[in-house]
Amino acid sequence: MSSRNWIEFPRVEGETSRQAHADLPEGTYEREMGRDGFFGPATHLYHKHPPTGWVSFEGPLRPRAFDAVKAVEGANEPFKPMTLMKNASCQIGIWKCDGDMPTLARNSDGDLLLFVHKGEGDFFCDFGHMTYRDGDYILLPRGTMWRFEAKAPSVFLRIEATNTGFKLPERGLLGPHAVFDTGALDTPKLDEAFKSQREGEWQVSVKRRGEMSLITYPFNPLDAVGWKGNLTALKLNWRDIRPVMSHRYHLPPSVHSTFVADRFVVCTFVPRPIESDPGALKVPFFHSNDDYDEVIFYHQGEFFSRDNIHPGMVTFHPNGFTHGPHPKAFAAGAKAAKTMTDEVAVMIDTRDPLDMTADAESAEDRAYADSWKPK
Repeated sequence: MSSRNWIEFPRVEGETSRQAHADLPEGTYEREMGRDGFFGPATHLYHKHPPTGWVSFEGPLRPRAFDAVKAVEGANEPFKPMTLMKNASCQIGIWKCDGDMPTLARNSDGDLLLFVHKGEGDFFCDFGHMTYRDGDYILLPRGTMWRFEAKAPSVFLRIEATNTGFKLPERGLLGPHAVFDTGALDTPKLDEAFKSQREGEWQVSVKRRGEMSLITYPFNPLDAVGWKGNLTALKLNWRDIRPVMSHRYHLPPSVHSTFVADRFVVCTFVPRPIESDPGALKVPFFHSNDDYDEVIFYHQGEFFSRDNIHPGMVTFHPNGFTHGPHPKAFAAGAKAAKTMTDEVAVMIDTRDPLDMTADAESAEDRAYADSWKPK
């Protein structure tokens, strides 16, 4: 039986809006209760009070925030990623590289997606050579051998699709060239930089089932003289993403999907015009987080629905409670104080609950849940 055979029967009761996320009944706060991460059946409820107006929040379900970059600065092994949260299908970590990697790396547990938070340099892999800079996604198919030569200290958000791979999201009515054209995907080149790599003995660190093995070669195994096919490493910079938006309706975050895996999705928030219709919500709507855990890594700018969040931080909203914009951000949206967003952030929504590690907890802002309290 299809998982989409939901029991659906739209009804209207009491005071409601004619259009979701727009022209709310005066003095009300809209909350979306939905399934399948904005793709399943949903109901919009109109409340007298903000759904996030709690005065206390106790227990493990509470919203979390921590400084990921601060956490990785204490790592003793510069080429070993620090895992921040994980489940059976996804591992999210932070990794710092200060120079040339002395060994090659290879992940046999699944595809690997790296987002460059800061730094620049050269990237070498089975398929050739690419330069990298801040804001790049680098996608490595499972089994790819790779290494970095960092020209400036580099920090990466690391997302592993355990035992599966990354794909591009369906574009639907938007067509295949919307959000970003696949022509904007860069692939490695067998250029002079690739051909002039150091010869001699090289080692490859291989991760399989979470355990490390070390393979030694008397030569550099990145020695391809050619390749053909449709499986390769690739690069996409957020600056090449052209976000979809509506001037009359606040679109759900799923419209900003960049990569999808079997049990989670990766979205990219980039600067865009804010809704201009007088009745349209100008900030994300309150919604019940019932099917997915939500993780956001803040890369740069000022995130328009959050207070006291700076670049390099991560927020974690487990499924099971209503969340939405902070009071200050909601008030600014109501006044239409801005015409553009200026944040860049990476969101990972996972279908299965994530476990937060001790390393993440060591850099946690434990007052984050209190930031929604009425002022």
